Amino acid sequence: MPKTLFQKIWDAHVVAQDPDSPAVLYIDLHLVHEVTSPQAFTGLRQRGIKARRPDRTFATMDHGIPTFSRDLPIVDDMVIKQIAMLEQNCRDNGIALYGIKESEGAAKQGIVHIIGPELGLTQPGMTIVCGDSHTATHGAFGALGFGIGTSEVEMVLATQCLLQRKPKTMEVQVTGALKKGVSAKDIILGIIARYGVGAGTGYVFEYTGQAIRAMSMEARMTVCNMSIEGGSRAGMIAPDDTTFNFVAGREFAPKGAAWDQAVARWRSLPTDAGATYDATLTLDADALEPMITYGTNPGMGIGINAPVPDPANIADLSQRAALQKALVYMGLEPGKPLLGRPIDVVFIGSCTNGRISDLREAAALLKGRRVSDKVRVMVVPGSAPVKAQAEREGLHEIFLAAGAEWREPGCSMCIAMNGDELRPGQYAVSTSNRNFEGRQGKGGRTFLASPLTAAASAITGVVTDVRAML
Repeated sequence: MPKTLFQKIWDAHVVAQDPDSPAVLYIDLHLVHEVTSPQAFTGLRQRGIKARRPDRTFATMDHGIPTFSRDLPIVDDMVIKQIAMLEQNCRDNGIALYGIKESEGAAKQGIVHIIGPELGLTQPGMTIVCGDSHTATHGAFGALGFGIGTSEVEMVLATQCLLQRKPKTMEVQVTGALKKGVSAKDIILGIIARYGVGAGTGYVFEYTGQAIRAMSMEARMTVCNMSIEGGSRAGMIAPDDTTFNFVAGREFAPKGAAWDQAVARWRSLPTDAGATYDATLTLDADALEPMITYGTNPGMGIGINAPVPDPANIADLSQRAALQKALVYMGLEPGKPLLGRPIDVVFIGSCTNGRISDLREAAALLKGRRVSDKVRVMVVPGSAPVKAQAEREGLHEIFLAAGAEWREPGCSMCIAMNGDELRPGQYAVSTSNRNFEGRQGKGGRTFLASPLTAAASAITGVVTDVRAML
């Protein structure tokens, strides 16, 4: 029987399946960070056991670490404790750690969903989990990646398996081609704005179509990264030569004859002709313009020139109330455009848009220009290798000359756990993935957008259509 990409990977990893029960699913790669792992490791110690497959477990520090100079002391006691616990837990269990000390692989440290692909740990056909909701990022490689909770982190550490109920499949077909000034971030924001944050509940997305196939791996990662914001358990893209060229030669990628064998396996992964999905969504990339959110979930998004929706035009009472509440929090009036609205902060970074291609796009727009003196601009590379590459290319000099801050790698303002946060009432154009109330700082108001839109808005000091500057 013809199978989808998801079905092939799922079937290859089921260890046991009792009727009407969750499957026991084998996990190929377990990624760990400092925030969701302490309780899981404590559970192992209490049971007198250690990680079953430390060779398939890799740790980094990203969520809580400050992104100011590493030479300065960390002042947050909770972060100090989390870092110390991760260091000790990795030593006790023989787990590789990419920390912020030179002795702990600081040259490879970064956001977990950026360093996995960089190191070649992320490969087609794998099952990949992490105690972080944006693990869907790894699906860009034709892998099944999804986030898990703390108790599940402990289960995977102890058994290298996980209990999971099989989701349904949903094709997300993106036709056409992106126009100038429109990017991968606009595709995923466009999908979520059109179909809502619950459209993918109970499903795994597989992104298909001309626009997806034309993307670089970094762009594909951006799309898959925000699958969870559309309600999906995971997001996947079938591997192809673009995938293989990205993985080839990386530290943990197969070498020699093993590489040839791996590629031969990976070429069998794409969805078979005649395979069916449980549902299908579509998006026309030709008609897409730069997107921006206006509310307090990623589904509250509009084209950059569109007016803020009016709750009075929504028939569903619960949806109307949710929009009214969001607009009150955001301090916005319905029927008026976001275009031209003053902002206070621009954040360029996160596991969604903290890769070298994102920084190149922003730097190309900022080169020879200055950011508004009314706006604080933070540029946070997603990993130490991204930072090093950007500095080799002189991108940091462009950011600094423009008046932006050039930071150390980490999650930074995406999650506001480390001093990088908005003040109450401030507006930010952010390349992050979530705009929930208080997500980027208590009382902070976030407009999600692409790196191009963020850079354009940094220059003008107001929400800006980047196409006018290209």
